[in-house]
Amino acid sequence: MTANARRPNQTEIASRLGVSVSTVSRALANEAGVSEPVRREVQKLARTLGYKSKHPSLSGADRRAVALVPLGGATSGMSGFYVGIFDGMRAAAEEAGLALDVRLVNETQVTLDLIERHLAHSEASGVLLAGIDAWDGLVAWCAERDIPAVLVNGTDPLMRLSSVSPANFYGAYLATQRLLEAGHRRILHYTHLARPTILERRRGFETAMAAVPGAEAVVVSTTERSIGELLQDILADRHGVTALFSWNDLAAVEIMEGLHGGSGVLPETFSIIGFDDLPLAGMTSPRLSTVRVDREAIGRGAIRLLISQMEGETAVQQLEIGVTPVDGQTIRRLEF
Repeated sequence: MTANARRPNQTEIASRLGVSVSTVSRALANEAGVSEPVRREVQKLARTLGYKSKHPSLSGADRRAVALVPLGGATSGMSGFYVGIFDGMRAAAEEAGLALDVRLVNETQVTLDLIERHLAHSEASGVLLAGIDAWDGLVAWCAERDIPAVLVNGTDPLMRLSSVSPANFYGAYLATQRLLEAGHRRILHYTHLARPTILERRRGFETAMAAVPGAEAVVVSTTERSIGELLQDILADRHGVTALFSWNDLAAVEIMEGLHGGSGVLPETFSIIGFDDLPLAGMTSPRLSTVRVDREAIGRGAIRLLISQMEGETAVQQLEIGVTPVDGQTIRRLEF
């Protein structure tokens, strides 16, 4: 700012929005007596103008958010995944003074009416959608109602909603690279075609395979073969592969246990790597090699993005949380 530049003030904000200076003051202080839409407009313009509030944050203690968590993920083998995300969200919300209400939902039956009901019941002004992907109606509804929304463990390829997810592409690339470095050249990737995040894992796999001359990628989806059917294919050596990169640990563990109890492919000659590092990955014998997702960091990042939107940030942001390899003992080096 130059010496002659005038700092924005509450009077300018009030004039631009057609409200009183006292309304602006209450909105910036998150005091009662201001409607939520007006509060958001005031705080959004204040952020745009670079107004420096005397309050430490534009997100006040009266801010509330609701997090919709998939019931299937919370009650199935994926429970450890979403519990970790919830722990991260809860800790970050408490630190920021954000009241967070967590609701379990059936992710296959999420509608705008359901989201609106949960928002109203929780008296929330923002929503976190865990494991729930964006659709056109949701995007339009958030824009029309000016509802801050963040996809958690998800991503919007069209960049309409902000999101937080693990580094799925690069994590899958690293996982595949580990199999390649162990000498495997014909590798199977078992995938699930439903979500953009999982498609990123397939892209990472295929990119790593394409970078190595002579490497052959085999891709099988859950729509083509169930876990049991794929296990039988591997035991019968129908794909001629020596290694498997699974889209998640659940499928990897089930296939690994089947290989140990089957006949046709000995564990010593076959490599498996998973993704997520769920608690059960550490319970297998031998320990499953996998990729660890920092689930608590995903939860913390989601809260940060949501508060940023509540404070007036309008840019769509896609936050990726880095992943780390877990060595395990299920990657076998091939001898030539």
